[in-house]
Order: sequence, then structure tokens, then C-alpha cells
Amino acid sequence: MTIRIGTVTIDTNDMDSAKRFWSTVTGYEIASSDNDNTYLNDPAKSGPGLALQRVPEAARGKNRLHLDLVTADLTGEVERIRGLGATEVKSFAESGWVVLADPEGNQFCVCAE
Repeated sequence: MTIRIGTVTIDTNDMDSAKRFWSTVTGYEIASSDNDNTYLNDPAKSGPGLALQRVPEAARGKNRLHLDLVTADLTGEVERIRGLGATEVKSFAESGWVVLADPEGNQFCVCAE
């Protein structure tokens, strides 16, 4: 069997804010965008795409699925992403990762390589 992850989708209530946040965090390029959907592509073509879809309901509780973003500079990237509007949920920095939430509360991890 051959299968790969093509796109990971994140729900949002504020497309403009989510588009700015996630494209800046990941460095992904906006491939297409309208009021309801935005598609971001990895410029290196090595990772899956990231999609944002506008939904009417607010996020509730902890995500059942989340992104793990990997970096060689855990402390620096956590600070950079917090500066973009993320909030720290919990730090496991001594073990190599920090849980953050985007401006709408979607949780994700920043992990040391």
C-alpha cells in the first residue's frame, strides 16, 4: 500500500488572522485563498499542505489531532511563535517540546529535532 498525508486542515473562525498566523509560523506559501478556505504549500515541497477552513462554531476543549512542528532552536522558535500571538499551554522543554495554542485555541507542539 502506498499512501501519504497530502493536507492537514485547521478549522478557524477568523480566516485573515489564521492565514497570517500559520503562513508566518510555517513559512508556507499561500497557494489559494478565499473567505472560506485557504491552502498553504511547503515551498520546499517536502511536507504536507496545510489548509484552513472557516467554520461557524468556536473551538471547544483540547484538539484530538495536532501538529508537531520540529526545530533545531526550540527556545527561539517558541518565543518567535508566541510573539505572533500563540499562547503557551504547557512546557516540556526539558524533554524537548512545548505545547502552544494558536490565537483561536488550536493546540500544537514545537519539538526539538
